[in-house]
Amino acid sequence: MTRHEEHDDAGIPGGRRSGTLKIVGLALAGALVLGTATVGWAYWHLDHNIKSVDIDSALGDDRPARAAATPSASASVSTAPLPTGSLNILVLGSDSRSGKANKKLGGGDSSGARSDTAMVVHIDAGRTRATVVSIPRDTLVTRPSCPLPSGGSTAVAYHAMFNSAYAVGGPVCAVKTVESVTGVRMDHFIEIDFAGFAKLVDALGGVDVTTAQNIDDDMSHLHLKAGPHHLDGTQALALARTRHGIGDGSDLGRIGLQQMLVKALLRQMADTNLLTDPAQLYKVADAVTTSLTTDTGLDSLSELMRLGQSLQGLTAGHVKTVMMPVVQAPTDPNRVIAKEPAASDLWASLR
Repeated sequence: MTRHEEHDDAGIPGGRRSGTLKIVGLALAGALVLGTATVGWAYWHLDHNIKSVDIDSALGDDRPARAAATPSASASVSTAPLPTGSLNILVLGSDSRSGKANKKLGGGDSSGARSDTAMVVHIDAGRTRATVVSIPRDTLVTRPSCPLPSGGSTAVAYHAMFNSAYAVGGPVCAVKTVESVTGVRMDHFIEIDFAGFAKLVDALGGVDVTTAQNIDDDMSHLHLKAGPHHLDGTQALALARTRHGIGDGSDLGRIGLQQMLVKALLRQMADTNLLTDPAQLYKVADAVTTSLTTDTGLDSLSELMRLGQSLQGLTAGHVKTVMMPVVQAPTDPNRVIAKEPAASDLWASLR
């Protein structure tokens, strides 16, 4: 763990500017409207909201190679050059079980958490296009041995559910498992929990979605008729989590809803002019940072802003959402495994 605290659905860089990271960047601009004294307090507060995990130190050098660096492009004469190389970011939505807000939203008891949603966000060199790859939580994988904060390590596990990596070893094991499965180096890690996702949607004034079918899921307490809906934070979270009221009740149907919701949130972020409403701007930034856990390379507002600025050319129309190709596991009809060679070809395209 690092200077901001111990650790602990998903904010994805995308929008007309940069999705979640755009909001963090706007936070400082909005804070300037509030006055000099407030700026210092707002910056300190938002900066210290962010929690982080030192993944690079925990995993060492036994990892896939980083993508080749590309030359930086200068944003202006007075600023440092912005990076333009490709990036791979693991984004997790976790069902954290700590805190009253998370429990109320379905986080369960007070011990442990799972990666309820997992997406690999690949940003192309030049940072004007992105691919978001969802990994089904029910995918059976070989979970590698992972270092533990308390010392020692977990044992290698064969035919383990993908989301068990976070449960047994936190963000470090989640990153190591993704890298083991994909062969792709994760340059950064971002996690947002139940309460944070719901709070973000509410801070944005809700989100508009259109469902293609009726959804009736008593487990997530979600009941929607097919058609357009304006959802608040609790409803949006239920939509991101529902699986029993759609399709065959598997995680695959839920991923389609999550990807629809991601794009809806990107549109909402892009269409909301937060700079004209400093109070709402701060509310949104606080919602994001309060529930955010990152790697140490993104654990400050200045680092998040720099990343967001480098994504200014990335538009919503250039964000592609896909799911890792899978087939039913031969040993369990309720689980899936990577479909080869399609899965390997997809990951190779992101290296």
